[in-house]
Amino acid sequence: MPTYTPPLKDLEFVLHEVLQVHESATPGYNELDRDFTGAILEEAGKIARDVLTPLNTVGDTEGCTLENGVVHTPTGFKEAFDIVRDGGWTGLGADPEFGGQGMPYVLGASVTEMLVSANLSFNMYQGLTNGAYEAIHTHGSDELKATFLPKMVTCEWTGTMNLTEPHCGTDLGLMRSKAEPSGDGTYKITGQKIFISAGEHDMADNIIHLVLAKIPGGPDGVKGISLFIVPKFIVNEDGSLGNRNGVVCGNLEKKMGIHGNSTCVMNYDEAEGYLVGEEHKGLRAMFTMMNGARLGVGLQGLAQASVAYQNALGYTRERLQGRDVTGIQNPDGPADPLIVHPDVRRSLMEQKSFVEGGRAFILWGATLLDAGDLADDADAEGLLSLMTPVIKGFLTDKGFDMTVQAQQLYGGHGYIEETGASQFVRDARIAMIYEGANGVQALDLVGRKLASDGGKHVLAFFDLTKTFIKENEGETSLKADFLDPLKAAAKDMQAAAMYFMSEAPKNPNAALAGSSDFMHLFGHVALGLMWARMAKAAQDALTAGASDVAFYETKLATGRYYMARSLPETALRLARITSGAEPVMGLAAEAF
Repeated sequence: MPTYTPPLKDLEFVLHEVLQVHESATPGYNELDRDFTGAILEEAGKIARDVLTPLNTVGDTEGCTLENGVVHTPTGFKEAFDIVRDGGWTGLGADPEFGGQGMPYVLGASVTEMLVSANLSFNMYQGLTNGAYEAIHTHGSDELKATFLPKMVTCEWTGTMNLTEPHCGTDLGLMRSKAEPSGDGTYKITGQKIFISAGEHDMADNIIHLVLAKIPGGPDGVKGISLFIVPKFIVNEDGSLGNRNGVVCGNLEKKMGIHGNSTCVMNYDEAEGYLVGEEHKGLRAMFTMMNGARLGVGLQGLAQASVAYQNALGYTRERLQGRDVTGIQNPDGPADPLIVHPDVRRSLMEQKSFVEGGRAFILWGATLLDAGDLADDADAEGLLSLMTPVIKGFLTDKGFDMTVQAQQLYGGHGYIEETGASQFVRDARIAMIYEGANGVQALDLVGRKLASDGGKHVLAFFDLTKTFIKENEGETSLKADFLDPLKAAAKDMQAAAMYFMSEAPKNPNAALAGSSDFMHLFGHVALGLMWARMAKAAQDALTAGASDVAFYETKLATGRYYMARSLPETALRLARITSGAEPVMGLAAEAF
């Protein structure tokens, strides 16, 4: 059975030595000293390791079952949910006005990584609730907030998001679900939604669905979409639960992975709903939820890569296979462990350098979110908006790739369910698809985000990178291994951006054909910047006489691998981008 060791030391390194959160001017960060974050992360790590990890295989093998409209979650999930709920973990970042603890997002993201590594399917129940909470908290009326948020913070009531319909996914303008005004301020919601994660289950007293629907007579397309709260049970004026609403789970999807989460077909038959925000402005409210969700999904890709790497590493240390070509390393055994072989070592370094670089990237993104939310920093908010499709798309594409690499190290045993390697691959795959498929993320990045605010935010990213290089170019220990590769990669990214600017106005396909390549190019540069920052922090610690020399030297060696072996992929991506649309669009549709 797979195991999980919380990466506490690495999380602390990123938070305090790289991002230096305790020294930040962002409100609330002054509380994030080492003692405080260490205690929080240690306790969360225990829950991840001891409570959730043992249930991961259970959830995968048992799945959820639907009986007479009731979904039963896997054995042990309900009891574990009580533990997480009773410990206050579901309200870590929520508004204290509604019972939350008001902690910055960067701390919540650190906790969430561990919970997701331990059990992705389980964590989705509270993750979707947090997203629904955010949408209501930002766009709901005071009455709606008072009615729904306190019990959503505690996860006594959980939440969902309902966008997709059988005939429309990304193109929400094709939506058919309708919301008829009842005349008393409520609406009657009718329609069918599919792929609804945590849409029905037995772990909460009520489920608060956020549903997109069209009010008759509104504008066509996406401009006519409104957002509604549709509870499973009607909430009475005194806060007690009343009659069952007109919403039921019609079916459970049979899926490749995340079997422990109930993915439902939800049928709405004149269900009572309450408008969130303004009529016909539903997408704006829903995107509050989706943008946060996309950061969370990027974190899922990273977290699955992390746990898959941990288990593959353990296997390669124990599995005896062949002899080291430079000399026997295990003279008392019939063979040497797998880890002595160069190609095995290459794969492990690929995984380790991605996981540690990706961890720094997602937590840096979390600090931008906090700066925007807590300090009203418009520049941080704009930079995060630019980075969101990269965090979601790049980290999940590469995260899935890393789980496949981890599985490969088991050989045939990786294809056998007993080792658990297969589950990490299957669970990671969904992160590339939901909350906006990665191809759509790439189109959003190139088609909208690059040029937003006159290109201000991508220029800000370039300036951040240039400034870091310039400020540290005197550090001889960093220049050749970190700063020079980062400078070359940033130039590739600038060249790609210039190509889009020159070609897109006359040939939009030239830009769009290179969008996925640009998303990956950008992702590599971002991780290169993170590795350069981590290398500086590690070198500073060694210079200051840190006691844990091995940790910092390992960090530097891992970073050197990324800069030498992974970051040069930017040149390949640039070559593909500048080949234009002709190779991509060269065949007529009927010629395929």
